Amino acid sequence: MPLNSPSPHIRPSQSADKPGIAANKAAWGDFRNHIATADRDGSRKWVYPTKPRGRYYRARQWLTWVMLLVMFGGPFVKIQGNPLLMINIVERRFSVLGVIFWPQDNLIFALGFLLFLTGIAIFTAAFGRLWCGWTCPQTVLMEMVFRRIEYAIEGDASAQKALNRAPLSGTKILKKGSKHLIFAILSFVIGNVLLAYIIGWDSLKLIITDGPLQHTTGLGFMFLFSLVFYGIFARFREQACTFICPYGRFQSTLLDENSIVVAYDHKRGEHRGRARRHEPWDQRRTHGMGDCIDCFRCVTVCPTGIDIRNGTQMECVACTACIDACDEVMDKMKHPRGLIRYASLNGIEKGEKLRVTPRLMVYCGLLVTLGLGLTVLLMTRSDMDASFLRNPGSLFQQAAEGRISNIYQLKLTNKTHSSKRVELKLEGIEGVISILGEDLLVPAEQQAEVPVIVEIAPGKLQSGSTPLQVAIYVDGKRGQLVKTGFIGPRK
Repeated sequence: MPLNSPSPHIRPSQSADKPGIAANKAAWGDFRNHIATADRDGSRKWVYPTKPRGRYYRARQWLTWVMLLVMFGGPFVKIQGNPLLMINIVERRFSVLGVIFWPQDNLIFALGFLLFLTGIAIFTAAFGRLWCGWTCPQTVLMEMVFRRIEYAIEGDASAQKALNRAPLSGTKILKKGSKHLIFAILSFVIGNVLLAYIIGWDSLKLIITDGPLQHTTGLGFMFLFSLVFYGIFARFREQACTFICPYGRFQSTLLDENSIVVAYDHKRGEHRGRARRHEPWDQRRTHGMGDCIDCFRCVTVCPTGIDIRNGTQMECVACTACIDACDEVMDKMKHPRGLIRYASLNGIEKGEKLRVTPRLMVYCGLLVTLGLGLTVLLMTRSDMDASFLRNPGSLFQQAAEGRISNIYQLKLTNKTHSSKRVELKLEGIEGVISILGEDLLVPAEQQAEVPVIVEIAPGKLQSGSTPLQVAIYVDGKRGQLVKTGFIGPRK
C-alpha cells in the first residue's frame, strides 16, 4: 500500500446525502477530498495541538536556539564592515557573508538561484520536507516560540479549548490579552529584524532614532511587517504552510518511493483497535490486530491537524511530533518503537534502505555543474566594474595639433572594502587618454562617473569608426578591458 494511500482502517463516509446528489459530492470520509482544518461547510477548524515531548522535540529545541541566534543576529554581524546578509532592493546592494554584490553581478545571482532551486529538488527528493519541520523560520517561530508562549499562558490543548468555550471573565481577558500583547511585541521585533535584512542595521537605526516624519516610508514598512507577522502567528498559523507556501504542493512531483518521509508503518500497525487491559501481545496478533491501538496521540499532537496514518499528505511539515507521541505509547505498551518513523515507501513495503536513484544522480550532476560554474564566476569576479561609452549624440572634435578627439563617460563600481585609484591606458593603438579633473579615486563600495577624452592622430584611424580598447588599471594592476568605438572623419 503506498504511503499516500488511505489505510485499510479508513472506512468510506456514511453520508446522509440525498441519493441523487451524493454522486456529485465529495466523499467526506476520504481525507483527500478536504483539508484537515476545515469542516463540511468550509468553516475553519481551529487546531489545538497537544504539547509534544520526546527525543526529536528535544533535538528541535536545541536546533531552535541555533536558528534563532542566526535569524536575529544576522543583520548585526558584520564582516569587514558589511552585514553578514543583506538584501537591499532599494539601493540594489546585496551583502552575502560580508561581500557586496551589485546589479552588474546578475549572472552570479542567476546561477546562484538555479543552484538553490536544484539543491531544494535534491534535498526534497531524498529527505522530503525535512527543511519545513526543522529549520523553516515559519515552523521554528510558530511551534518553538509562539506556541510555547501560548502553552505557558493558557495551558495545554484541553485547557485552551476550555478557555475559549468559557464565558468572558477577568481571567479570560487577562490570559488572552497578555498572550496577544506578547505576540504583538514579538511580531514588532521580527518585523524590524526583517527590515534590517533588507535595508541594513545602520539605516534601520536611523529610522528608529530620527524623527518619525523623516522616515515615513521606513516606518510604514516597519508597521506593515509587524502586522503581517502578527496575523500569521496569532491567527493564520498552519494555514501559511497549507495555502501560501508552494513547497508542500510541488513536493509531490519530487518525491518517489525512495524518499525519506515521516511515515506510518501500516504493515505493522493494521488492523487498528483499542488494547484491552493486560491483553497479551501475541493474543492481539492472533486476533488479527496490529500494533496501533488507535489512541489518536499522533493526531492530537499534529500542528496541522492531519492523521499521519492516512499516508503522506501535503499538510505534513515533517515536524516529528507524531513520532515522539507514538514512541511514548509504544514504550508504555512495551513494544518496539518506530510504528511512525522516518522511512520510505520501499523501506516499509520491501524493507529497502535509502539508495541513490538515477534521478538523484542526474540532480547531483546538475548541482555539481552549477556549483563549479558559480565558483568560477566568483573567483574571476573583478574588484572594479567599468562601463566606457561615448557621450550620446556627441561628434568628434579636431584639436589644434590635428588630433581627433572623442568624449566618453566612464562609470566605475568599486566592489571592495577600500578605496581604489584608477588609471586608463589605450591598447592596440597610439593616442592620449585623459580623465577630466584630478586623479580618479573611487571610494569603497561606491560608484563614480567621470568624463574621459581620447585623442588619436588621424593617420591611426580607419574611415568612420575605429575599434578602441581601454585597459582599466586598479592600484597599478591591470583589470578589466573595455571595448568601444572611436568616431573620426571619413576618408
